[in-house]
Amino acid sequence: MISQADMFDLAPVSLWLEDYSAVREKFAVMRSQGVTDLRAHLEQRPEVIVECMACIVVLGVNRRTLQLLEAQNLEHLVSHLGEVFDGDVLDSHVGELVRLWDGHLDFTTSTVNYSLSGRRIDIVLNATVLPGHEDTWSRVLVSIEDVTDRANAERALLASQQYAQGLFEHSPVSLWVEDFAAVKVLIDEVRDAGVVDFRTFTNVHPEFVERCMQEIRLIDVNQQTLTMFGGADKFELRRRMNEIFRDEMLNHFTEQLIDLWNGKLHQQREAINYSLSGERVDVYMQFSVMPGHTEDWSLVLVSLTDITARKKAEAYLEFLGKHDTLTKLRNRSFFGDEIARLDRRGPWPVTVVVADINGLKGVNDDGGHAAGDSLLRRAGEVLSKAVDKHVCVARIGGDEFVMLLPATDAHGGEQMMERIRELSDLNNQFYGGAALSFSMGIATCREGEMLEPAVHVADQRMYEDKKVFYRAQDRDRRR
Repeated sequence: MISQADMFDLAPVSLWLEDYSAVREKFAVMRSQGVTDLRAHLEQRPEVIVECMACIVVLGVNRRTLQLLEAQNLEHLVSHLGEVFDGDVLDSHVGELVRLWDGHLDFTTSTVNYSLSGRRIDIVLNATVLPGHEDTWSRVLVSIEDVTDRANAERALLASQQYAQGLFEHSPVSLWVEDFAAVKVLIDEVRDAGVVDFRTFTNVHPEFVERCMQEIRLIDVNQQTLTMFGGADKFELRRRMNEIFRDEMLNHFTEQLIDLWNGKLHQQREAINYSLSGERVDVYMQFSVMPGHTEDWSLVLVSLTDITARKKAEAYLEFLGKHDTLTKLRNRSFFGDEIARLDRRGPWPVTVVVADINGLKGVNDDGGHAAGDSLLRRAGEVLSKAVDKHVCVARIGGDEFVMLLPATDAHGGEQMMERIRELSDLNNQFYGGAALSFSMGIATCREGEMLEPAVHVADQRMYEDKKVFYRAQDRDRRR
């Protein structure tokens, strides 16, 4: 038969037989000295912890203990216990002492030991005062479970979680974690109702799109999202989402729903959002239903990259391609495209007004090109105010401008020229320096005719008007 001694020595876990009687005696001394709160006492006098540990006598250990700690024998182990118990063990020993102080005869602790070669060992320690020794604590059985592999796995998992959380929180793009499960339920209901053409359905039922948008549940956002949209915290952002996703976003979201209807769970598109202060934010959106959630869309990751600066630059480049930078009117290139468009579509009749600034050369000669540029800018202001936005007014030469008036007859063209004269007079009252005036010519093109000849006729009539202007100027100088 196997004896109790053999069972102790052959146990597959580390076992220690220890004598805590000196610890019990030290407790009695401290109580006689008036100590009532051991934890507070140890916090004020940490050296007492070391004294208590020194009171513990190791009576024996089993074979597994020697293997675990890489000791040759009990004497070898006891002489090197300082290497086994790292400084951190003091913190865990406080809990053990307090539990014994409070009258318990057992305790459990998670702590760290070290083998004699310096290898870290994460352990779970269980200790109990053996029966028959409750009054002396002279026999305490301690078992140590090596949980290093489990602790390493937990630390690795925690590090991985912290790494992933760090990537999410500190990503330079806006990240949104959302739940689209309710949206999927609504789409499935529409499909089950027999709808085949989902695009037509959303056109006829825009309220369905709005309801889907309301059913999105926001789970989390990162710091860049708060920065981009001006939210104080995630709660404010969640509460005011309707201010971010509005207006043009409804059209973008409709396309997003159509893609989801067609099974496209990974999407990219440009969209327009708004910050909580009301400023427009152009974004490049990437949408992805996360793996493992493709059946219910309960976890969706959305990234938004702020492309506002790029869109402004593109708009400015487009503006430069179609506008004269000095007067802000259309340029000659756009004017050519507009003539081609009106030749194809009308609406007819189209009246052409050609205008040329009077006296620009003299202004340049007397005041320099800065004065001439100022007069050109004033001309741009007058001509742009004279027409509606859909009318093309272009600077096609140094001081020559052309106005294309669709669905306007000759009478309408005459009224436009009178309006330009009136606005020029108002402009002259506002600005000092050289007076602004135009020589103008007009021609009307009817359906079946080409606009280029009409432009030429209006140009010739403008030159006739200019001759009249300069003859009048000459008569004034002679008088």
